[in-house]
Amino acid sequence: MNRKKYHRILLKLSGESLQGSGKSGIDYNIVDYIANEIVKVAKLNVEIGVVIGGGNIFRGLPATKYGINRFTGDQMGMLATVINSLALQSALEAKGIYTRLQSAIRMEEVAEPLLIRRAIRHLEKKRIVIFAAGTGDPYFTTDTAAALRAVEINAELILKGTRVDGIYDSDPEKNKNAKFYSELSFDEVIEKNLKVMDLTAITLCKENNLPIIVFNMNKEDNLKKIIQGYKIGTTVK
Repeated sequence: MNRKKYHRILLKLSGESLQGSGKSGIDYNIVDYIANEIVKVAKLNVEIGVVIGGGNIFRGLPATKYGINRFTGDQMGMLATVINSLALQSALEAKGIYTRLQSAIRMEEVAEPLLIRRAIRHLEKKRIVIFAAGTGDPYFTTDTAAALRAVEINAELILKGTRVDGIYDSDPEKNKNAKFYSELSFDEVIEKNLKVMDLTAITLCKENNLPIIVFNMNKEDNLKKIIQGYKIGTTVK
């Protein structure tokens, strides 16, 4: 079935999703798996933007406990997202998919400078655009970067790939009785203090009427099925 419900999306992946069962670093089998899932959607002629975190390599906020100031730590974290983005770009291009990597921190030898009009043109040409280095500023998470890029490219929704089936009232990996939510409003997410995305990202999505679907990226074909209109994961709108 080659139907599609969405034309342009933003996929948000955590850096931890690339580390597999390891404690840190990149599991290249996982990167290859994620690339395969993205390729399935690309073959439906969907325009795809991607934002990846850097937590599998470095997280700025916890590093403050060891004497690294927050500003420097966040810069290090942004550079970690570039490493993850390069890994995904290479995996996609090995499968014959055209991509472009844009960085919010200028590093022309590695990636294009972030330019939204150019990114939109790449998307129109069915190139996958990977947005690296967060917002380019410290103190903002890659969740906020994902929300910002999605708004800027006029994406129809954000898809947040996780390792659980959606949003719960507590961690389902620690609490077997955790309550699953199939649908939530932005206000409910804020009121219940659910850790979907940070408050800045949620507010940005709410103000721009940009829905979020949180789903299990580790289940094969979930991403494709969402694009085809199947009800999977938790929808926030």
